[in-house]
Amino acid sequence: MPLRVARESLNKIQPKLRMIADGDSIVNAVRAERCGALAVENKTLLRRVAPRRGANAVPVRLADLRVKPKPRVLTDITRDVLANVFVYLRDSQSEDLPTGRRPYARRGRIAQLQTRLSDLPALASADSVAYVEIAEALKAPAPALAELRPPAPSIAARRFGKPSAHGYGGRVGVRKGVLIGIVDVQGFDFAHPDFLDDRGRTRFVRVWDQGGDSRPSPNPTGQFSYGAEFGDTHLNAAIAASTTLGLPATDIEKQSQMVEGSHGTHVASIAAGNRGLCRRSPIAGVLISLPREDADRRRSFYDSSRLADAVDYLLALGEELGLPVSINISLGTNGHSHDGSAAVTRWIDAALATPGRAITVAAGNAGQERGETDDDLGWIMGRIHSSGTIPSAGLVRDLEWVVVGNGAMDVSENEMEIWFNAQDRIAVSIKPPGKDWIGPIEPREFVQNRMLADGTMLSIYNEVFHPANGLNYASLHLSPFFSKSNIIGVAAGTWLVRLHAREIRDGRFHAWIERDDPHRLGRVGQREAWAFPSFFTQQSLVDNTTVSSLGCATRVVTVANLDAVRNRISISSSQGPTRDGRQKPDVAAPGTAIVAAKGFADRHDQWLSLSGTSMASPFVTGVIGLMLAMDPQLTAAQIEGIIRRSASPLPGASFEWVNDAGFGVIDPEACLREVAQVNDRKDLG
Repeated sequence: MPLRVARESLNKIQPKLRMIADGDSIVNAVRAERCGALAVENKTLLRRVAPRRGANAVPVRLADLRVKPKPRVLTDITRDVLANVFVYLRDSQSEDLPTGRRPYARRGRIAQLQTRLSDLPALASADSVAYVEIAEALKAPAPALAELRPPAPSIAARRFGKPSAHGYGGRVGVRKGVLIGIVDVQGFDFAHPDFLDDRGRTRFVRVWDQGGDSRPSPNPTGQFSYGAEFGDTHLNAAIAASTTLGLPATDIEKQSQMVEGSHGTHVASIAAGNRGLCRRSPIAGVLISLPREDADRRRSFYDSSRLADAVDYLLALGEELGLPVSINISLGTNGHSHDGSAAVTRWIDAALATPGRAITVAAGNAGQERGETDDDLGWIMGRIHSSGTIPSAGLVRDLEWVVVGNGAMDVSENEMEIWFNAQDRIAVSIKPPGKDWIGPIEPREFVQNRMLADGTMLSIYNEVFHPANGLNYASLHLSPFFSKSNIIGVAAGTWLVRLHAREIRDGRFHAWIERDDPHRLGRVGQREAWAFPSFFTQQSLVDNTTVSSLGCATRVVTVANLDAVRNRISISSSQGPTRDGRQKPDVAAPGTAIVAAKGFADRHDQWLSLSGTSMASPFVTGVIGLMLAMDPQLTAAQIEGIIRRSASPLPGASFEWVNDAGFGVIDPEACLREVAQVNDRKDLG
């Protein structure tokens, strides 16, 4: 049954969040393993519902059960599950949030809140609240391994400009010119030689481990009231004690994630290692809590609200140190409308209004539409987008949505969002594999948590006038049936989604698939193979507009992956434009077979070669660091303009923007020349 609140308040809660609140405690305790914005705080419930591991995680078929389960009738919304939400406020000055918890962060008309699901009706009913949506899931990066034990990168390879202009010469040391911030996963190996100055001290000045508990949090009573914060004093003491104790320094000051070959260490090395670009900069890392598979994921958060906190933390640290800040984010989100109107992108854009701040974002690795060889499965990550135009009322358009899972059924939650212009009215139907059509669901109608004959739980919402951008949209959710004893997976096969044109004044639409619970299949040839539960067929795929929704923010610099050896954009690099036609990605940078520090490894195994937009993005972060060292008052808009202006087209291309390379390949020397001239003016009298 739907959430039992007044219709006006119901409209103020995001459909996905309504669907979640419509599940009982057991359902949401299981769901919390797969949803980064949910966490279970009730210890009794955690004991009642065991984590889904091993045989316990294997789905069953409805036909194989002796007793056919039925969805429970919800008598009350659970108090046992917490959710991280973004709240759109009617008034930027309002303090009226009647949840018993003050917002732990706020930027203009958007607030972040951690709330019990049972508090949602009161929150939505507040006069000050325009809309409530759950924080978006963060996707773990999946770079491809290029070479396991490469030689160390050249000291001179990433040296640009005149050291006298920006201060980053050959000697290793900390020059307080710019703070390089890295928001990432898998841990930061602060004791790696690539981060030690000429006195053997680490250049990491802070590490905020959002999932850690080995030290106090940065601010126990404020926005950063969770996790563990390591200062340079702690880190350098660990380095000094490591020889005496016979332990690695990272085992003395332990982070919650310390993965050999860690993504965060590799990224930090490219941007600001001693063989990187900003080789004298202080470095600060924020470790997002993406839990290990063997941990209890139900107790932690790993969502876009944590990303917003990470940005705020690094900017606050820059202010504390009196430094401009260049931040890299090589993580992504794929939900919302890909037009910069999502809460987290608006949050980041607002933060970039102040001079001396820049954020670089990896475009994503969803650009591939077909395999280059028979064993190339990279296209599974790429078939996430479809679009088109329905020319007139009375016509239909079908989208083919493939659910694979383990070949029989899928145990993750799958979501498709279809965005239409506000002028149109379009109904939605869905056809499960081998079954009859369900629908049509007309505008302002919904189906919530309906159990189908095969056990799949189906929800469809057809909404009008989204408060963030005024668009209409339909969201379709295919969920497993969760119970205390069994999981019934989503039926595998091709699901058909039909769009019925009722009234057409524009006709254009875009659709994205949000996939949860990716898992590694292993190595196939030279690539990492990943299984994703669902994707568009090649017939429905439209191979553009695949830049991560985070990369669609207006003022971030979004970076594509240049394969420098082939002198072309990597086939896996996500493509633009944004849904609203803006030119993202901005630029391409070397991101294929990039050698940088290998974290948490043996001292004889210090370097690793990886490929992906995750490697391209920190190169640009480092270039921006050099720019800010020359002119700390540059704005994010100026930085973006300089990078676009100075980019070099690929062979055969012009200076026009293209959807895979942006404005071309970044030219660090040209960027620095432009910065030197920003404030030069000729008086012609």
